[in-house]
Amino acid sequence: MNNWERMNREMAYISDETVMEEQKKCRRILQRLNFCDRSDFEEISRILQELLDAKEGAFVNPPFYCDYGKRIHVGKNFYANYNCTILDTAPVTIGDNCQIAPNVGIYTAGHPIHPDTRASAYEYGKAIHIGDNVWIGANTVILPGIKIGNNVVIGAGSVVTRNLPDWAIASGNPCKVRRMITDEDRRKLYKDEQIDDEAWQIICDKFGWEK
Repeated sequence: MNNWERMNREMAYISDETVMEEQKKCRRILQRLNFCDRSDFEEISRILQELLDAKEGAFVNPPFYCDYGKRIHVGKNFYANYNCTILDTAPVTIGDNCQIAPNVGIYTAGHPIHPDTRASAYEYGKAIHIGDNVWIGANTVILPGIKIGNNVVIGAGSVVTRNLPDWAIASGNPCKVRRMITDEDRRKLYKDEQIDDEAWQIICDKFGWEK
């Protein structure tokens, strides 16, 4: 079994020439993405479709960084703000309508703990799964093997070391569930501030809600 096959099976592997050749392909695309005209949104979207396994409406604000690209699967209306890094040694799956704030790191990659073993150059990747309608706050780090449920909000500066359930508001280092999202949160904007009447009417009309 070669190292590319070992990596794909989430086994211990070494980044040899075969593995690095796949990274080179990704870096050529990233070079075009990160140095294109930042106001050319159509070109950014086009390159992103070439880079990732992405559905319609996906967009990133460059710079954006990853290792392989096509191992990142994103749903409809995915958005990542400036300086997002996804180390996709193992697959990263992100659902529909997910928003990622600036400086977020999603890392499937890891190394052995013991220094003697780590010196062997073997490493590993463990897949990350993020559900639908997730908002990840700025400077958050998500570690290998994590599963995040649907409709989750992760506070800025969090380090996600354990799985998070559906409908959770979670934050901290290590990231912990603070409370669950309820219907009482529907009209909230910032802390206890509510969305103004004009904007709320537009939202209600859009989704067919009673005001």
